[in-house]
Parts: sequence; C-alpha cells; structure tokens
Amino acid sequence: MRRLLLPFAVLVAAVSLAPAQPPAAPLTRIAFGSCGDQDQPLPILDSIVAAKPELFLFLGDNIYADIDEKTNKLIPAAKITAERIAAKYDILRGLPGFQKLKATCPFMATWDDHDLGANDAGGDFALKDASQKLFLDFFGAAANDPRRTQKGVYTAAVFGPPGKRVQVIMLDTRYHRTKLTRAKSPLPGEKVPPYAPNADPGATVLGEAQWAWLEAQLKQPAEVRLIGSSIQLVADEHRFEKWSNFPKERERFYELVRKTNATGVVVLSGDRHLGEISLDSSTAGYPLYDVTSSGLNQGAKAWREPEPNKHRVAAMPYGDNFGMVLIDWSTDNPRLTLQLRDEDGDVMSAVKVRLSTLKPTGVAAGPRPKLPDGVLTPAEAAAKVGQKVTVQFPVASTGGQTNLYLNSARDFRAKDNFAVALTAAAKAGPWADATGATFLNKTIRASGTVQVVSGSARIEVTAPAQLVLVE
Repeated sequence: MRRLLLPFAVLVAAVSLAPAQPPAAPLTRIAFGSCGDQDQPLPILDSIVAAKPELFLFLGDNIYADIDEKTNKLIPAAKITAERIAAKYDILRGLPGFQKLKATCPFMATWDDHDLGANDAGGDFALKDASQKLFLDFFGAAANDPRRTQKGVYTAAVFGPPGKRVQVIMLDTRYHRTKLTRAKSPLPGEKVPPYAPNADPGATVLGEAQWAWLEAQLKQPAEVRLIGSSIQLVADEHRFEKWSNFPKERERFYELVRKTNATGVVVLSGDRHLGEISLDSSTAGYPLYDVTSSGLNQGAKAWREPEPNKHRVAAMPYGDNFGMVLIDWSTDNPRLTLQLRDEDGDVMSAVKVRLSTLKPTGVAAGPRPKLPDGVLTPAEAAAKVGQKVTVQFPVASTGGQTNLYLNSARDFRAKDNFAVALTAAAKAGPWADATGATFLNKTIRASGTVQVVSGSARIEVTAPAQLVLVE
C-alpha cells in the first residue's frame, strides 16, 4: 500500500538482532504492528516498550524500500536494488526506539510489499530471493533455519506449557502471490481501476508448499493461535489489497481451519494504514476475529470516514497505532482482550472474548469450568425437562425480538443448544436496556423450569432475578 508523506529523518548506525525464543512461561502480552517508515520518526516504539510486551510481531512493511527520500514518490520495481533494501534495514536497526524494543522482548516477523521491495509486489518481483536473504539476516535467522532454504519467509512457534500454549503462525502473502488483476474501469472519481477478484483456479496467495505447511501447523496442539497475515483476511469491501482478491484462496483458508478443527484462531493483519477489528462469524465454524493494526507511523493523520466493512466491530480509522493481545490464563475459561492502541499507548478500541467461544460447536477448548454446587451445564440441564434448575454457560449467540434468546451454541438450531429466553416481562431492573451485546461472549447463570420447544431445551426468564451475569 502507498505510504503517507512525512518529513525525512536521520540515518544512524546498525546493530544486530536476535530471533524469538519460545519461553516456557505462558504468554500474556503480545504486541504487534505494521507499516513503519524507517526514514520517519517512530515515537510509537517507546509506547510499545512501555506496554511491556513479552513478544512483538512485525506484520509487514517493516521498512519502506521503494520510496525516494528526496521526492517521497514510489520508485519503480525495476529500479529497486538489493543494496537499497539493505540500507533501509540498516536505518531501522539503528533507531533508538527500535533498540529499546529489541531489548524489551523477542520478535517474530513477516513481510509485506514495501519490505519485499516494491509497492503491491508479489511472486513476480525479480529481487524476492535477494530480499528474503536480507530479511532473514536482519531478523537474525540462524544458518540452519528452514527459511534459509524454503521459498518464502513463513514461520511458526509455540510458546508456553500445555494448557496455556500460544501458537504464532506468520504467513507469507507475498513470495508466491499471483499478480493482482484490476477491474475494467475506475471507480467514480478515481483514475486507476480497483483490484478485482481473481477467479483463476491456479491463482494463489500462499503457494502449495506453504499451504501444506500451514495445514501441518494447524494440527499442532495449542490453545490460542495467532495467525499473522500482512493483508486483511476478513474485510472484503475496500478496493485495495486483501485476501478476497483471491476468493478461492480465502475460502481455502476458512476450509482449512474447519478441516483441522483448529481452535483459538485469531488473525492479526496490517497494510491498511488504519486500525480496526473485523469479525466473521459464519465461515470458520466459530467467531473469527481479524485485528488490523497499521501503521506504526503511516496511519492517517486526520479524520477520515471509515472504509466500508460490514464485518467491522471496532475501529480506529485514523492515527498511528499498534495492537495488543492480552491473555488472562487465571480462570478455567481464559479471556483474550484484543486491543488497538494509539501513539501514546492509550487503548482506543478493544474486544474481549472467552477462549471457549473460539471453537466449533462440539469441540472442547480446554478443561470444563468448575461450577458451583447445584449449578448445571447445558447438557445436564437439558436432561431435566419439567424440573427447576440453575444452568450456567458462556453465551455463544443471541437472537430474537420480543424475547431475547441467549444460546449456548453458535447455531441456535444445533441439537445441543440450550437457550435462556429473556422475556419482555423480565426486561426490567438490570435488564431494562439489555441487548444481545450485553450477553454475547459472557457467562450467564439462569434459574427456571426446563422446557422443550421445537426440539430444543430452554428456560424462560420471566423475572429479572432469574438471570445473573457471572462475568
């Protein structure tokens, strides 16, 4: 993506960088970001350091190798040299803020177009092999690192002990990517036609070797899986680079998550010079969040209307930003907090989600939470038709108009779904203004008589005191 035009900064000396080493202790604070021009001030790096991350993920455009320092204009791909790319890495390596971040935590990284070497470049970029070597040298890849011989910079690691494992998968959406196609005509007010979906069966984003590798990674045991993608996976309405430019490849990703029963997946993306959190609840078998953080110094500096995105659940449409994933392992149902923070480190947007939500119906995401005496699970309550019970579960979906239905399953039609129906009579007191958002992804405890309606078990709440929000 084309960068913003900012003042030129000073070149400084280079230092070495060590690769990430998976710690034995569970990760609780992961920071990430993209789109940082090494020739411009990067004060946000100090805010990232202050956030005390245990790991930082570079999601691409880690340098801008294709911008003329004097004119701030794009340099054609044919004029990019390996020496130029190396010089830009040297500048980043020597920045004081980068040095502080390097001393704070280990890194993992992938690349995007500008650090590959050319705007919107992909598999047809002539210097991609030379650029890969420079990338690996900069990020301290050992001589026997698989990336030294494979085609592409994709990599993965698992952090933490069993039961609290975080798998980080960094995809390479550049090395193998088929050349982008454009629509036949520009949009109103534009000079260049937008990118258009490529339906060619042979078109690819990852390439076959990386697809096979990704399948193997998704079969590895882990409780949380953070998948770094330099371009957005879920957002599909804007006219720039995105997975939906290759619709068959995007569907292949979703299908692979379903096929492998990979739980706990959260996508982290960059590229767009904005921050937003997108949610697709229908394709992966459970809610799939895509947290976009861009850029470290390339975010829009003034208000702009958010781009069209029907999947957006939180937004930061302007301002430099970085992302944080906070994981609270202290309960039987761990909680993830997905954040977008501004240049000062303040939280601008956030979503909280329980780990039990990030799984298909019927797939266990961890040990069963210990319930108080006399409190039943949905399955136990469903077996007590006609009896008064107290049931507790995380709300996986909501619906209804007159009655608000709080469901234990993502699909309310699932055979094992247990519903708590908050009736109009109970919408008083603490529930006077309750909506689905009040309960979604939170744990409720409800008391009442179990009924079976249309083949599904439920409790009807007719008084506010029958329903409690546990967390």
